Amino acid sequence: MNPAILQRYAAPVPRYTSYPTAPHFTPAVDAATYATWLRQLPTGSELSIYVHIPFCNELCWYCGCTTKATRQYHPVADYLEALLEEISTVADLVPKNCRTNHMHWGGGSPSILLPDDIRRLAHAIATRFPITDDAEIAVEVDPRHIDADQVAAFVAAGFNRVSIGVQDFDPAVQRAINREQSVETTRTVVNMFREAGVSSINIDLVYGLPYQTRDSLERTIEEVIALAPDRIAMFGYAHLPSRLRHQRLIPDEALPDVKERFAQANRAANRLTQAGYVRVGLDHFARPEDRLARGPVHRNFQGYTTDSANALLGLGASAIGRLPQGYVQNSAVTADYQRRVLPGGLATVKGRALTEEDRARGLVIERLMCDLRFPAQQLQEQFPDRAAALIEEAETLLASDTDGLVEPDPANVFRVTEKGRVFLRSICACFDAYLGQSQATHSIGI
Repeated sequence: MNPAILQRYAAPVPRYTSYPTAPHFTPAVDAATYATWLRQLPTGSELSIYVHIPFCNELCWYCGCTTKATRQYHPVADYLEALLEEISTVADLVPKNCRTNHMHWGGGSPSILLPDDIRRLAHAIATRFPITDDAEIAVEVDPRHIDADQVAAFVAAGFNRVSIGVQDFDPAVQRAINREQSVETTRTVVNMFREAGVSSINIDLVYGLPYQTRDSLERTIEEVIALAPDRIAMFGYAHLPSRLRHQRLIPDEALPDVKERFAQANRAANRLTQAGYVRVGLDHFARPEDRLARGPVHRNFQGYTTDSANALLGLGASAIGRLPQGYVQNSAVTADYQRRVLPGGLATVKGRALTEEDRARGLVIERLMCDLRFPAQQLQEQFPDRAAALIEEAETLLASDTDGLVEPDPANVFRVTEKGRVFLRSICACFDAYLGQSQATHSIGI
């Protein structure tokens, strides 16, 4: 890859897990707005539920999640009481005949919960938001801090997909990010879940970490391939020390430059596809028989997903939801979240009501992120009043591309080339009408 091209498209851009992106949420959408939107959900809506557990046993220095480390359990127990209260409040506002076909617990680390609390939380959700028999129920776990009783509790609660954080197995990289985790520890937890009957395992990796090289990353990938996960996510590290104080513990000089980041992403993708994984969108890989590889694929705050629910309900501190009318986000400060929900209230502090222009551009960005094709036909069918202008923007982008990142596609105006895939976020940014209108910091586009 020409270094000039790398530099040109490496400018900071959003990850596009939503559109408009979270920095453009405003207090104009509040708890009262959210309550109204919940009441207005169509009868029989399919629901997706995200539960945020903002606690970890220890803080990884690379992490960009809303979480904090705790050595004591009482803050977790107090938080759980607030979470149960929010579940009850939200459920009272949702039409009774809605069904849940997708649920994801993230964090932080949900595996910080004690077994009885795992069962208690799962029971509360299933009681108030009935779950379909074929629902995907996923949880993120830290293999360094989970035991057989917790595994049994997750399985008994119906979890059928487990996402295991690895990031990198190289000892020097692990020390630099404060996450020391052996291959054997990881393998033990993978085997525990499989022996307990969990049908799908995901593993999360990160490139662009301090002291990471192409060779060290490839060694990690070989170990991961040997674990035979159904899905692998290969995220680019977002170094934002101005916003995340703990990232200041990572020395800037230890980070790979843009050229090396690209080389790491490229080698990782090549090795995973050689191993038989299907590349999905920008940074996910799945076995050919996995639902994610078969599609259709969507994009939300957990990344790439098969979740096609009418509404995503976000529960917990900082959790983001999406309803037909727009996005809502809870207070990110755990104490403030608890203060808002414990009297039977909602913790919504900001969000975004969607305009038709937002919906049309959101469709373009999501389909580009998922399918690598501009969705001209869908635009014409769903947004006839806005399709012509966006198609003209797409034609302009195609005509101005001199780097081979996109190519003509008669049915879709253009599609992204394999050369352009690594710059997918930068290509999507061309259709972002809000970009540059906030003080938000984003990770580089590679």
